[in-house]
Amino acid sequence: MTRTRLITVDDAGRLAALLRANRDFLAPWDAVRPAPYFTEEGQREVVATALADRERDAAEPHVILDDDGEVVGRINLNSIVRGAFQSCHVGYWLAEDAQGRGLATTAVAAILQVAFGELGLHRVEAGTLLHNVRSQRVLERNGFERFGVAPSYLRIAGEWQDHAMFQRVAG
Repeated sequence: MTRTRLITVDDAGRLAALLRANRDFLAPWDAVRPAPYFTEEGQREVVATALADRERDAAEPHVILDDDGEVVGRINLNSIVRGAFQSCHVGYWLAEDAQGRGLATTAVAAILQVAFGELGLHRVEAGTLLHNVRSQRVLERNGFERFGVAPSYLRIAGEWQDHAMFQRVAG
């Protein structure tokens, strides 16, 4: 069964290889990235930053594992806010050859258990490009409800793009 686990610096090489192999596939759904991002050293920096954010209770960075235990993507709880809000954002990506097997759906279910269980959060939010129907279905299968559209929400593929906003509340 697919699962997630906390990311480690040792994942940097595998992540860099996946990002290079999937650069064109992921480009329409992601921010424009500088060339060093796709290197092992670049990914070591990304992972180190994510783990530092975790130490500050601001993020929960995981990798997505396939049925063989191979890293095939990432899933993160970001922008964790405590106090009265107890909320965060979830984001994820999956290699092209890992698509269509339910891996993203299972990974979102697993990270929700971390969010609502271990972290004690109340709300998890996600945004998708308006035309990213596959990602919207992943969220809906995990009990997320669409609550609006955020105009010019994120700069994706070099352009400010509208996003459909989803949330799941603990309960």
